[in-house]
Amino acid sequence: MNIEVLKSKIHRVKITGAEINYIGSISIDEALMDASNIVAGEKVQVLSLTNGERLETYVIKGKKGSGDIFINGPAAKKINKDDEVIIVSYALIDFNNAKSFKPTIIFPKKGNSI
Repeated sequence: MNIEVLKSKIHRVKITGAEINYIGSISIDEALMDASNIVAGEKVQVLSLTNGERLETYVIKGKKGSGDIFINGPAAKKINKDDEVIIVSYALIDFNNAKSFKPTIIFPKKGNSI
């Protein structure tokens, strides 16, 4: 049996831009992606600490070291520039392996830096 468990978490970062006229997704600084073990195209949940919104989208690689996190497309109507968010992804893992699995969780500093 497989179960879904937390794989990666970027805890408390600030949205640096929101663009409604975009196909969709969330762009994340490549350094944050690398540190959190999140890859381009991966499905993530974006949880707003500002307004309580929860949404799912996919990741686009952003400029490495920029600290930029852009919310794009329809999601920009729910989450805005300067909102504080948590970004999480999950993985399907065999139940027995899940017991010892350790997710990658990062706590970026001010400016979304590592």
